[in-house]
Amino acid sequence: MTGILAPPDKKLSSSARSHTIADSGYDANVFAGKKEQMVQVGDYLDKSGFLPKELVQNEVSWFYGNLGIDDYYFALESVETIANHIMALYGAKILAFTKNENVLDINLEKESEDSSVYIHSSQPGVSQLQGPQCERKIDEKYLDTSATTDAYRVESYRSNTTVPNGMTASQLRCYFVTKCQFNSPNPTPEQETDLNQVADQNFLIKATEHTRSIYQDVMRNVLQRTGPVIEMYDVQGTRERRLIIGYRQRSTQGFFSAMSDLYHYYDLYSSRKYVEQFSNGVTIMGLYLSPLPNAKAIPIEHSIYQVMKETSLLYCLPKNPLQQFFMTNKLSVQETVYGYVGWIFSQHFLNRLGKEYLTLSHILDTSNPLHEEVLAKMKKRLRQDTFTREYILDIVKQYPDLIKLLYAHFAKVHYVNQREASLQPTISYQRLTTMENLTEEQLLKKIKAMTSNSHEQLVFEAFMTFNKHVLKTNFYQTTKVALSFRMDPSFLPEIEYPNTPYGLFLVVGSEFRGFHIRFSDVARGGIRMIRSRNREAYSINLRTLFDENYNLAGTQHRKNKDIPEGGSKGTILLDVDQQDKPLVAFEKYVDSILDLLIDGETIGIKDKLVDLTDKPEILFFGPDEGTADYMDWASSHAKKRGASFWKAFTTGKSQSMGGIPHDKYAMTTRSVHQYVLGIYRKLHLKEEEVTKFQTGGPDGDLGSNEIKISSDKTIAVVDGSGVLYDAAGINRTELTRLANSRLMISNFDTGNLSSEGFRVLVDENNVKLHDGSVVENGLNFRNSFHTNALAQATLFVPNGGRPESVGLDNVQALIECGNGPLFKYIVEGANLFFTQEARLRLEKAGILVIKDASANKGGVTSSSLEVLAALAFDDAEFEEHMCIRDGVVPEFYEAYVKEVQSIIERNANLEFEALWEEHKKSGTPISILSDELSIAIVQLNEQLQSTGLWDNVALRETVLKRAFPKLLLEKLGLETLLKRVPENYVKAIFGATLASQFVYKYGPHPDNFAFFDFMRLNY
Repeated sequence: MTGILAPPDKKLSSSARSHTIADSGYDANVFAGKKEQMVQVGDYLDKSGFLPKELVQNEVSWFYGNLGIDDYYFALESVETIANHIMALYGAKILAFTKNENVLDINLEKESEDSSVYIHSSQPGVSQLQGPQCERKIDEKYLDTSATTDAYRVESYRSNTTVPNGMTASQLRCYFVTKCQFNSPNPTPEQETDLNQVADQNFLIKATEHTRSIYQDVMRNVLQRTGPVIEMYDVQGTRERRLIIGYRQRSTQGFFSAMSDLYHYYDLYSSRKYVEQFSNGVTIMGLYLSPLPNAKAIPIEHSIYQVMKETSLLYCLPKNPLQQFFMTNKLSVQETVYGYVGWIFSQHFLNRLGKEYLTLSHILDTSNPLHEEVLAKMKKRLRQDTFTREYILDIVKQYPDLIKLLYAHFAKVHYVNQREASLQPTISYQRLTTMENLTEEQLLKKIKAMTSNSHEQLVFEAFMTFNKHVLKTNFYQTTKVALSFRMDPSFLPEIEYPNTPYGLFLVVGSEFRGFHIRFSDVARGGIRMIRSRNREAYSINLRTLFDENYNLAGTQHRKNKDIPEGGSKGTILLDVDQQDKPLVAFEKYVDSILDLLIDGETIGIKDKLVDLTDKPEILFFGPDEGTADYMDWASSHAKKRGASFWKAFTTGKSQSMGGIPHDKYAMTTRSVHQYVLGIYRKLHLKEEEVTKFQTGGPDGDLGSNEIKISSDKTIAVVDGSGVLYDAAGINRTELTRLANSRLMISNFDTGNLSSEGFRVLVDENNVKLHDGSVVENGLNFRNSFHTNALAQATLFVPNGGRPESVGLDNVQALIECGNGPLFKYIVEGANLFFTQEARLRLEKAGILVIKDASANKGGVTSSSLEVLAALAFDDAEFEEHMCIRDGVVPEFYEAYVKEVQSIIERNANLEFEALWEEHKKSGTPISILSDELSIAIVQLNEQLQSTGLWDNVALRETVLKRAFPKLLLEKLGLETLLKRVPENYVKAIFGATLASQFVYKYGPHPDNFAFFDFMRLNY
């Protein structure tokens, strides 16, 4: 049967549409051998002897004819299984009779590897909390799991049942789960868009022609986006509505059962539902929904519309700790999800230090390392012990009515469907218009009146802080895959975060939570994936997540002093039970942020959102720990989403997409090593005679290139697999072999070690070393080897490791090592390996320390120039000059890489000389000078962009001709560059060039006439 499409004005969005059909969707299941099977079942029961012979025929007839079980069950199950189920029901009737109960509770299950059947009594609209947990079991066992490559389809039917005299009639819900049999289990790119090639064989037999047609369209739409695709059909001549939801397999969890909770909340029930799997990675769910007989007097159109709008919320977060309020009708889906997000916000931003800490910090001399250490420990203790996430959750759960009020306050700003509401008035909008319209002051009074103590009040005031500082969100968009919130960072307390970021994003998904922080409008930095080995590690990572992100972004901002982009950083913390989902989490993180960058733009149409920033934003992402392999996808996805900035959206892309790989060309190491060579040059050291210890092994970017670019005597290397050590110097040939192959030290041929060497891997215990000592635990040995006396060397270059690996708690081990300090010189390749307090303590002890923000800036320079090329070339030129195809390297690309390397080395040398001269002149620790230089350049950059110097066209052109890479100027010309590169980006180039040149020459504290002299002499 063919369907009749609704007129165009019925469209809701590109992902939620309504149509009218005259089609049942699936052909009815008919089992031709049913009568013959009944005879066989009767014979089986007769021989078993468990039922009285005179009752066998009656019980079999009742089971087959009166329960309304779908024929699919009889076609699927064996004679033995059906006979066992009949016996189980007979026993249930006997039990009910003996207990004087007049309700027959039916609950039958049969599970096997290829198929499972669940049949139970079910009243329409009754929450799963009050009945069998079949759907949750189906989610967990068959739809969510990634432990198996098998896919399962689900059919479910509701039927009336006739029960024996004296018992109450009920309905049966049957679930049939069967393993899929695909025509093409591994489809080719050509096959994956053809439903007949990728569908399950049973689906193709049972689905009507019209169903196959609409599923084909839904499937193709799913393949074009990350989020769910939602279609709704009015079934002609009935009040029933058919809801079709398409999404990518295993991109959400608990979704099948959560959808039941959702339509139950709006007084709907399902007669049939299906979950179909396709071998191209698409899942399509079909629900046939009708209003309950005793439902509220709300048109089904409104209820269905609300279900469609909230489906994406459930897709994003099908499970959360407040779900019980939704399942018991105390809170709606929006209110529950809002409460969950507010709980997460409170965990990270509840002001936990208080006035006492502020007072103490003013009293103590923070330049005193001992005082600094006391404050640092107090801050950690206050944060950990005062408001735990469990304590905050307990408070939130006590006040669902406050969540309602706070949600209404949030929604009245960001719920933008008022125009739509006049056409399709939704329950959500109606609820908003009938709730108390409280002002901020009234709501704060309400919080104070309803809570019972100051701690509870603080928690809900944090919710208010959240509401006040959300500038835009995709909360109400129908295509979202995770929730994203662009925040105004001004709520961050200055005592904890002295430098207020320019922009802050909070992202919440079912597998993760994350942040993105940037310190200027034009900013760039990597996205870091954070994993946790166990629950304890997860708790630690959770507590430090925002601070780690803030500190990384701050370091990046100081590091980016030479380039137009300011510093930014993103972090993605995988939930403790989702450690195997980094790619899924990354894709959702990126897509949900794109929702806000391109105003909810989707294929074909836009979802509106409230934007209180009132200006367009562009973020530039890059690779970091755990995300290096994802940059191509992010750039391609931005292009698919219609983002004009897609070529420049990510750096670290593959060379076929115009990327300049840092590891292949040693971009970051070139900067780090210039500082190493600078120390050798100033102190007249021979590199071959210097002993060196490095963290970050031959498998990593920095670690491998440090090995390849150096010629020192490396005595120890620590990486993810363990510790490699040789006092005589690790065999350079074998170490280089690992570096070229990017292999961990676990692959080192230990036959190349001297008698003073060893290798201890993280999974080894009780290992005896050459000096007779025993390593009891390899993991602990690896984690602390940088403080071990065996690591003593002339030079330490940390190229990997967790932030704050050296702090005030363990820095003394590097200073006091029996026969002098552990290291004489430290060049910090890895970000934040040392705390600032530790660096200052080391420098006070006479150890030379080059800070990460200075040393580790080669990669950011390379990425910046990669972005500039992407912005400068149009798509065709970019393909011709920057993309390597079939191993053919464009002439421009090869030359551009060499120019980038030259710029990196030049900038590193300029800063090294500036730091060395200023340190020699003032005696100020280099760790402080590094920050002072960075801050001076960043501040001067901002000032120069807003002065009249920019308006001086002749000066502007002179500066930009020196600032733009020569190759881009030769290829495109300044006029074309200025037309194509956004003006705010060009301004940033102008400011960064002048500011860095001036500060490197005159230092961070020049006299009043220095800039005048600088401009007179140079421009």
